[in-house]
Amino acid sequence: MKFGYARVSKNDQSLEIQIQKLKAVGCDEIFQEKVSGVKEDRKELNLLISKLRPGDTVCVVRLDRLGRRMLKLVTLINEFKEKQVNFVALENNIDTTTPLGMVLFSMCAAFSEMERALIIERVKAGVDAAHAKGRKGGRPRALTPDKKELLASFCANDAFSVTQICEMVGITRSVYYRAIKQD
Repeated sequence: MKFGYARVSKNDQSLEIQIQKLKAVGCDEIFQEKVSGVKEDRKELNLLISKLRPGDTVCVVRLDRLGRRMLKLVTLINEFKEKQVNFVALENNIDTTTPLGMVLFSMCAAFSEMERALIIERVKAGVDAAHAKGRKGGRPRALTPDKKELLASFCANDAFSVTQICEMVGITRSVYYRAIKQD
């Protein structure tokens, strides 16, 4: 049996192109999930692995769809080999039934891991540069010092309900209760 595995990292990304390519090469069943390739526990991948029998083939569009870390990829491919399961990465031209395919797999996996490490390094450098300039990342605080002062004055006066105070100050109930708890 020929199985396909399609994965994207985020819920707002589409699996459609991968699914079309996997159908085009004759996959009998396609497992799909929207989860980071770095995650160890991927429900659909685990389900796929549990269904594998000797002689089956696992297809992915690109090697990085199966996983991001070299060690995890090598472990999976070795697990496939032990189960006598073939592996094909369409766009990487990797077919582990051939010696050349195994060499290409090892090289592509190494480059995939290196690319991920470089991305992480660049993001960290960008964040460090922003911090050096005095900028902070993340969402702005809902309770500014002005709003905190306004909240304190409304809370001192028992004339308003929590809902009314939240509406007047422009905060949510959770922000209100967190602020009250801190005081």
